[in-house]
Amino acid sequence: MNRDELDGKAQALKGRLKQAAGDLTNDPALHDEGVVDEAAGETQRAIGQAKRKVGKTIEDIGKAIKK
Repeated sequence: MNRDELDGKAQALKGRLKQAAGDLTNDPALHDEGVVDEAAGETQRAIGQAKRKVGKTIEDIGKAIKK
């Protein structure tokens, strides 16, 4: 797991917490802010996963070339 994946998961969790707090306090602005944070976190997490997969593929290609 890389830094983007970890940061994305943390931001998504923060967003879910804001949504819950917004629901508990009847604050639609806080809820909406949480939705945005969660979406941004999930996007960052997905980018991190893609980076990791590309890196793994490049590593595998390098190993295959060395053989």
